[in-house]
Amino acid sequence: MDKISGMHFAPVGTFNAVCEPGEFIFAAAALDHGHIGGMCNGLQEAGGQLKWVFDPDSVKASEFANKFPGARVATSLDEILLDPSVILVAGAAIPSERCALGLRVMAAGKDYFTDKAPFTTLEQLESARAMVKETGRKYAVYYCERLHSESAIYAGQLIEQGAIGRVLQVIGLGPHRMSANQRPDWFFKMESVGGILCDIGSHQVEQFLYYTGARHSIFSHSKVANYHHAQYPDFEDFGDATFIGDNGATGYFRVDWFTPDGLSTWGDGRTTILGTDGYIELRKYVDIGREATGEHVYLVNGAGEQHIQVQGKVGFPYFGQLILDCLHRTENAMTQEHAFMAAELSLIAQRDAIRII
Repeated sequence: MDKISGMHFAPVGTFNAVCEPGEFIFAAAALDHGHIGGMCNGLQEAGGQLKWVFDPDSVKASEFANKFPGARVATSLDEILLDPSVILVAGAAIPSERCALGLRVMAAGKDYFTDKAPFTTLEQLESARAMVKETGRKYAVYYCERLHSESAIYAGQLIEQGAIGRVLQVIGLGPHRMSANQRPDWFFKMESVGGILCDIGSHQVEQFLYYTGARHSIFSHSKVANYHHAQYPDFEDFGDATFIGDNGATGYFRVDWFTPDGLSTWGDGRTTILGTDGYIELRKYVDIGREATGEHVYLVNGAGEQHIQVQGKVGFPYFGQLILDCLHRTENAMTQEHAFMAAELSLIAQRDAIRII
């Protein structure tokens, strides 16, 4: 996994197949964001078989296919959509184009798995909701800051076990390294990415909903700014937001593009979860000044203080659950409404944000 650039975040886990060989065939289409590597890694480790890869840039498609033995480069998206053996299409298109790709995939009778942010406008979200209702297909979202983090998964297990009681608040910090010289032109355009709260903020909203158990939330307040990148006038390098869940829990998050070059990883992502009987802190990617490894869980409750390093011990169950959901038409990995609600709240926070500078 590339620890320096979040653009190429692609964790590698262990092989734990939930299906028979050849039972779950999937394809990758639109390779604009490096997260597609993590998405395909996760599905393959859970027993999926990557059959097709497509991107308008055939060189990019060939290079990607070479990382997955047996994968073939498709000559067009239609070649994938017309293949009856393909159950799901994974894509990491330019954010503003993700919904359109998903609509085509679902209309072709296949499930869709997209990188976050799944939408850049509320109109796109509503069109996806309508297509899901019409076709019965899935519009799954790769909220990797929880789904591909063992510490984040373990925190959910602790909460389910009652380790900190009722969850009252979630605070999420999602700093990222800019690495401007490695970013494509679309990265700096509001029309393409939807803004910082829509984009990387969607991770934080999803975690707030998940850990608190809120089914819906009232958007309270948000801010965005471009403090330090005037050469990209359409860009936002800072954002924060607060929410109140329908169960009374509250959430705050901050996202930014100010990770210094001296940090050993692309961002010091942290989450603090406060409960009635204790609290949890996650240091997902690094424990600064102590350990370069990630996946640290700090738990404090009535039993005392604990530091638990969970790297390589928890795994990434979402991908196997998603495969089984697609095969059996269940909703165990993540409900459709949860995936859409996280997107909706981040879009509202983006739309209604106060612009500082």
